Amino acid sequence: MTLETKTSLSDSTISNLQKLIRANIDSYNGFHESAEELSDPKVASLFRAMGDDRSAMASELQQYVSFNGEEAEDDGSVAAKTHRIWINIRGKLNGGDPYVILIEAERGEDHMKAAYEDALKETAGSAMNDVLTAQYVKVKAGHDKVRDLRDMYKNK
Repeated sequence: MTLETKTSLSDSTISNLQKLIRANIDSYNGFHESAEELSDPKVASLFRAMGDDRSAMASELQQYVSFNGEEAEDDGSVAAKTHRIWINIRGKLNGGDPYVILIEAERGEDHMKAAYEDALKETAGSAMNDVLTAQYVKVKAGHDKVRDLRDMYKNK
């Protein structure tokens, strides 16, 4: 058995990184497209910043995949594209109502959080544990921020 390092990751770890790269790209796209639909400029600005954070996280994971001689994912998933279309339709129908868009954003954040939790379980003890744990902390904070904003707008 060979000791896994960040430059000699197992196929399983690389596969999990690829899934998280797609999820981060999906999140980036979702936040930026949702920001365009929002009538509240503060929430739109927050969404853009959160999307940019997710892009940076995807780039970090892509580097580790590349260090291992693999071609890193560079596109999101079809399911996420469909979800973004739904957000765009709902946003247009509701005049950019932040509450409606925050409901959908939280749904996306639930998926993102679950993706990291699954990856952390599947790669427990891997050389990437520190990186994935640090990214999960950011994902959890983003999820909670979106949830709290949703609750705030619900009570308006």
